[in-house]
Amino acid sequence: MSNLRTSRTRLVGAAATAVLAALSLTACNDGTGARDEGASASTTTTTNSPSDASTSTSTSGSGSNSSSSSSSSSSSASSDGKPATATTRPATDTSASTAPVSSGKPVTCEGSNTKTVAAPLNRPVNHMLLTVTNTGAKSCYLYGYPAVRFGEAQAVPPVIEESQPQAVVTLEPGESGYASVSLSATDGSGSNGHTEKSLTVYFRGRSGNESVGAGAHPSLPAKGVYVDDSLEVTYWQQSMDDAVNW
Repeated sequence: MSNLRTSRTRLVGAAATAVLAALSLTACNDGTGARDEGASASTTTTTNSPSDASTSTSTSGSGSNSSSSSSSSSSSASSDGKPATATTRPATDTSASTAPVSSGKPVTCEGSNTKTVAAPLNRPVNHMLLTVTNTGAKSCYLYGYPAVRFGEAQAVPPVIEESQPQAVVTLEPGESGYASVSLSATDGSGSNGHTEKSLTVYFRGRSGNESVGAGAHPSLPAKGVYVDDSLEVTYWQQSMDDAVNW
């Protein structure tokens, strides 16, 4: 009796095992089992990876070749004596350059190395400002005071002694010096008043008694300027303000 029960128990267990095995096989065959999905995902990843790797390798190789080509081009530009574009310095902007620097020993300012402009002033009245600009490559000295000649006048107007500066006016290339001319008496007391339409300015040497070099011929207003016997000039000044104070 005991043996019979034991045999039945074994038969039931064997049958259950057979059923489970059958179910397991069915799940594997229909592609819906969890294990089957996992295997499918793994297969897909494995299939795509070689393609992705190939693309990545191709891109990387292209970048490497480009970098190598750029490096080679830069090296070639340097080896033949021509700097690469990236290292070329910009051209100098000459419009922003500084004033010219004096070269050599200073000379005397005169008509050939300066430009002279004559401009009537509103204040002081009956006055004219002379502006002399150094157009040469060397510094020049403006000695004494201008010897001005209006029209065909023979005499040189006197200088206002009180206007003498403490030092000789020195003009670096491009710099200007100044002198003012008192054309006529403001109260009408001057004699021989008349209008002149031309002017010549002569420059003095170191001694102050002689004129040197070429004279200057600055233009006057078309209507001319009125002068009389009270005509006088200042010494050359380093600044415009000092020139128009007299």
